[in-house]
Amino acid sequence: MKTPRRTFIAGTASVLTSTLALPFSALAEQKKAAPKSAPKKKEEEEDVSTNEDLMREHGVLNRVLLIYDEGMRRIQANEKLDGAVLVKAAGLIKSFIEDYHEKLEEDHIFPRFEQTGNKLTELTVNLRAQHAVGRQLTEKIIASAKSGDMQLLSKSLAAFNHMYRPHEAREDTVLFPALHKVVSRHEYDAMGEEFERIERKTFGGDGFDMAVDHVTELEKQFDIYDIAKFTPEVPK
Repeated sequence: MKTPRRTFIAGTASVLTSTLALPFSALAEQKKAAPKSAPKKKEEEEDVSTNEDLMREHGVLNRVLLIYDEGMRRIQANEKLDGAVLVKAAGLIKSFIEDYHEKLEEDHIFPRFEQTGNKLTELTVNLRAQHAVGRQLTEKIIASAKSGDMQLLSKSLAAFNHMYRPHEAREDTVLFPALHKVVSRHEYDAMGEEFERIERKTFGGDGFDMAVDHVTELEKQFDIYDIAKFTPEVPK
């Protein structure tokens, strides 16, 4: 049974599709306008390894999953829900995770296992399939959040979170650590430099910092930014 639409803030359907691209472009302009931090910042960026880069991007994904969790909680509790926040969160998934992070994996990480007949090839095949399903779910989330279809929105959010938590956990604990076994140290370092170049070309600056700024703002809009809110009381 659909959750009553009276709890869904009016006007969500009018959210422009440009919200998917505007946050990053706006943040890029802010970064350009900000004073340059000089060589020290550059050195810190160069110290980020290939795997660390990929895993911290998963951190951004995880924070969006928490936003999705909160969206589902509000729908189930019949609480007021601003669907625009979920549209923007899905837009961040689309621009930073699907069109950038997953593309890096599909173009640079997975092939290194698949071309050598590595035993993890079966895993990469499943990861690719999940990327495709994730993109379909993102479109469902955006469409249902705009239309106010709470039943479809809740199902799509749940399906996305159910798939991506084990997906990223398997990459972080199995696939990424194994990368050292299929590439040389030189190639591993070169990949990190290439990822940095692609990131700056794609976002016009530090895409990771922009994504963190964006997800932080969305967490604040949903009132889940304070980490203390996640500390439970120990059952008695």
